[in-house]
Amino acid sequence: MASPEFDKFIGLLRQRQNKADASADGDRADVDIAAMRAFQNKVGGRLPDGVTGTPVDAGGRPAEWIEAADADTTRVVLYLHGGGYVAGSIDSHRNLTGHLAQAIGCRVLALDYRLAPEHPHPAPVDDAVAAVRWIVAQGVSPEHIAVAGDSAGGGLTVATLLALRDAGDPLPGAAVCISPWVDMEFTGASMTTRADADPMVTPGSIGQMAAMFLGEGGDVRDPLAAPLHADLAGLPPLLIHVGDAEVLLDDSTRLAAKAEEAGVDVTLEVWPEMVHVWHASAGYVPESDAAIAAIAEFLREQLGY
Repeated sequence: MASPEFDKFIGLLRQRQNKADASADGDRADVDIAAMRAFQNKVGGRLPDGVTGTPVDAGGRPAEWIEAADADTTRVVLYLHGGGYVAGSIDSHRNLTGHLAQAIGCRVLALDYRLAPEHPHPAPVDDAVAAVRWIVAQGVSPEHIAVAGDSAGGGLTVATLLALRDAGDPLPGAAVCISPWVDMEFTGASMTTRADADPMVTPGSIGQMAAMFLGEGGDVRDPLAAPLHADLAGLPPLLIHVGDAEVLLDDSTRLAAKAEEAGVDVTLEVWPEMVHVWHASAGYVPESDAAIAAIAEFLREQLGY
């Protein structure tokens, strides 16, 4: 049974959804990109006490080192935020990345990759690949780097590994996908079966974001845009977190199955009652803290400390 804190969190999400439904024409309503970006940045929280952020240029893109005191600087987690490839930023994920850095004990590099519609696919992949190469250029061994991300950033995490593999780069030591979006055709049964349970993602809104991300003439089955269609062979150990109450549930289950078939060391955790990227409420919701702790345990083991 979910905690009272989680129930309160869901109640707030429902209130927000009801307000949006009252002012919109169902799923046909256009996504307001400017409002979405402003809202996500507003609710992204702040870094936890004892965690600092230091701006840097990472391969040509704004980024920020997120680290707690006495952080291990020989291990790095590149974090790729969610937001449907059209929103999200360093600011929108400060609470999440801050708690992650605190739990793992190493530096987290939060990246502001380019967003659609101004910069459609493959701009985010190019930026994330450049960031990994920049980290390596700072003297961090590839096996001591992990890539992690949520939602669109979860799909981008897999795409980044694929692009590095295909370019012949040494691969990072591990990866984490939180509620990843990996299917640009929305063919998972959970798009329907979890529609009433999911207070955050709707098929209509995600369809509009996909169109903006892919751009005119974009291929919905491009493996770097929709990793569900990729050959995943050779990827590093992968942890996938997904909630049982989200429309993207089947993106995760199918990604995990395909990774296993390709010989990848993959761990899929489906969390009962949880919603899309519940990790973002770390510090306020026990289930969020537990999920962050599980990711930290996985990464500490995989990165060797």
